[in-house]
Amino acid sequence: MSFNKIILVGNLGRDPELRYTPQGTPVCSFSLATNERRKDRTTGESNDITTWFRVTLWGRQAETASQYLTRGRPVYIEGRLRVEEWTDRDGKPRHTLEVHATDMQFIGGGRGEEGGAPAARAAAAAPGDPAPEATELSDDDIPF
Repeated sequence: MSFNKIILVGNLGRDPELRYTPQGTPVCSFSLATNERRKDRTTGESNDITTWFRVTLWGRQAETASQYLTRGRPVYIEGRLRVEEWTDRDGKPRHTLEVHATDMQFIGGGRGEEGGAPAARAAAAAPGDPAPEATELSDDDIPF
């Protein structure tokens, strides 16, 4: 038995690039940055360590990512790590790790929205503020 699964939560490093295979299948690629804060033992300073991932989405999720994600936007990604092999301009064989995403979830608010989801806005309200009215949502209100 073997298992290959990666879960990432990070921010897009560039806008997604959507293209189509010759058979018409949508493919979306983007870079994703994750940050880890570490304390330097000698100086005591905190340092952020950024790790970059290449992410590829397929099918309907590829089109959704291309439509709604932008550089800097936070996103949750699940997928599998794959080694992609290629030959560079000098004829040298190269390889890189790539995440073939199987699931994507948006995090935070959409384009131009302040404060994210209604629950996040309610949680951010001051203790003395009246509670915001609940909004009924249906499946038709969700864009994906």
